[in-house]
Amino acid sequence: MLNRKICEQVLELALSRGGDFAELYCEDSRSFSMVLRSGRIENAGYSRPYGAGLRVYDGTRSIYMFTSDTSDKSLLQLARRAAEATTVPGKKDIDQLRRMEMPNLHPWKIRTLDVDAQNRAELLRAADSAARSAGEAVQQVTVSMISRECQVQICNSEGLFVQDTRMHSRLTCSVVAGDGKENQTGTASRGAMRGYELFSEVCNPEQMGREAADSACRMLKASYCRAGEMPVIIAGGFGGVIFHEACGHALEATSVQPGNSVFCGKLGQQIASSCVTAIDDGTIPNEWGSENVDDEGIPTTRLVLIENGILKNYMVDRFNGRKMGMPSTGSGRRESYKYAPTSRMHNTFIAPGQDEAEEMLRTMGEGLYASKLGGGSVNPTTGEFNFSVTEGYMVRDGKICEPVRGATLIGKGEEILMRIDRVGRDLKLDQGMCGSISGSIPVDVGQPTIRVSKMTVGGK
Repeated sequence: MLNRKICEQVLELALSRGGDFAELYCEDSRSFSMVLRSGRIENAGYSRPYGAGLRVYDGTRSIYMFTSDTSDKSLLQLARRAAEATTVPGKKDIDQLRRMEMPNLHPWKIRTLDVDAQNRAELLRAADSAARSAGEAVQQVTVSMISRECQVQICNSEGLFVQDTRMHSRLTCSVVAGDGKENQTGTASRGAMRGYELFSEVCNPEQMGREAADSACRMLKASYCRAGEMPVIIAGGFGGVIFHEACGHALEATSVQPGNSVFCGKLGQQIASSCVTAIDDGTIPNEWGSENVDDEGIPTTRLVLIENGILKNYMVDRFNGRKMGMPSTGSGRRESYKYAPTSRMHNTFIAPGQDEAEEMLRTMGEGLYASKLGGGSVNPTTGEFNFSVTEGYMVRDGKICEPVRGATLIGKGEEILMRIDRVGRDLKLDQGMCGSISGSIPVDVGQPTIRVSKMTVGGK
């Protein structure tokens, strides 16, 4: 990583003609991926992104430049170009850099690249074999492994100097089942801020293969869901993607500051049912979306967004916070040095409630039980969304009945929040990648089992 002396020189030069804040972000990553498809290793790749990004605040403007050449000469040239782009004249002195020591909340044991390729391939084959044991309906199995070790260094003109190491590992199994007429897909995925030990201590590759295959085979035999307005129970885990997409993004300062959120100006107001508390937590040990510090060098927090239905906080990064007159909440994130950071989620979930799943089913009448959700689309300005249900079941007489496919959940985030009338105790988190203007980053989505009293279900 960069030595302290050159960092100070770069920051000082960046503010030599104007601006009032400068930040230097350096990244050294090692990324590995391996894909097995139809029983064969199709791809195994290694990459090492390395570079630095420089940001200068020029009043209410932000100037950002990056380079993959981190030599002293290149960094000073980058700083000179940033200084030339400032419009508010006046030289600002920088504070002496002081190293901030951070406890590591996310220890790992085994680097994936320290494990030989044969053992990594055998792990993928174990998931593949378990998936194929589900029966002749299984047409194709794809198993992929990713691992990334990233060292970051962040310093700024206010004297901050901090380093952090982040290790991410993930295994995904996707199964296609068919009967000669049509196909259905089932997926299982597990990820964490861990090393290779993830695959022995946290997730079971064989179990994941069977889970994905069983889901695909069940949906292959399912009838189509009827359309209409009905009560919907959404299972824990990836069901939280609705809150993440339809509400979470609207609580990021990236949307709030320019007025592109339905929740602008609503701090202290009721925006959800009183049984709903929602949290974004970047401090959960070893979770996929956690960090010791965010990508602006600020320690991550456990941030209560909604408490008993009342909007308590937005997720705020440094630059948008400057415009809003609010402090950072440790929510500044970016995919790599090629992106300027902005406010993003970490591990975002609806907190556990006090309700039992049996009571939810018994009192809901006829409706839909959405076990797994897939992709969808969201308008972040209005909160309007639609999400496909990849595994669903009809509910009648208080019981989960036959599986159905082709269901779509349709609504507006602010309306759905007010219609949640039951929140279970069984919180579960699932892992995904979230895209925004600062690139694609690892996040957790989650919730316990919840019930929405009325929801539009698209079907056949």
